[in-house]
Amino acid sequence: MPARPPLVAGNWKMHLTVPEARVLAGQVVEAAGRLAGVKFILAPPFTALAAVAEVVEGSPVGLAAQNMHWEDKGAFTGEVSGPMLTDAGCLYVLVGHSERRQFFGEMDETVGRKVRAALRHGLSPILCVGESLSIREDGRTLPFIERQIEAALDGVDARAAGSVILAYEPVWAIGTGLTASPAQAEEVQAFLRGWLGQKYGNAVAACAIILYGGSVKPANAFSLIKEKDIDGFLVGGASLEADSFIGIARESLRVDKEKQ
Repeated sequence: MPARPPLVAGNWKMHLTVPEARVLAGQVVEAAGRLAGVKFILAPPFTALAAVAEVVEGSPVGLAAQNMHWEDKGAFTGEVSGPMLTDAGCLYVLVGHSERRQFFGEMDETVGRKVRAALRHGLSPILCVGESLSIREDGRTLPFIERQIEAALDGVDARAAGSVILAYEPVWAIGTGLTASPAQAEEVQAFLRGWLGQKYGNAVAACAIILYGGSVKPANAFSLIKEKDIDGFLVGGASLEADSFIGIARESLRVDKEKQ
């Protein structure tokens, strides 16, 4: 199996002014120079994209947007398009985050349209999937996740699928202080890798980056990253403080990533 270097992505959500974003991005860039072997991605709010792009330019830190529209342009007040994001310096975009689904009514079909639009414009989608507590308690986690991933990658061929980063974020663990156990996270992430293998072949599955998200902290990062199919983290609250975000990255380096 090819090595999959750890990836740590910070989703800043609706936090940080432009000056605050510059400071935090600078701290991450400095740390990235010391932590060779970890890939960093930052997803600031739209207002700070340009500023953070300037800070991370020429560094190992990638820039992501938190959302996008599936159309290239049009009368969609409050939305941004793929061409706008690439023009702002983005290489990645979050798609289908549970908060978009929960608070803004995004459906599986909508998520799929965004995935295809991102790929069309050379953006790597960070595709988020995850179940609610009631679905987990009913024993329906894997069928639910399968429906999400099938809809999101409908019409995406094997070549394009290689640019998609998956992020498993159990909804019940986002911002609650609860974290899936390593075994719970690994079960879903192994399922996702197996699904990719069945649809696109083992080569795509072996190279796929699959992140875990949900109340990740330096204290629990190592126990999670040890699992075979967890390749890094999509971090929310802990990404807003340099020490905690960098601490998660440091913990990710403790594991030999050539997992067999």
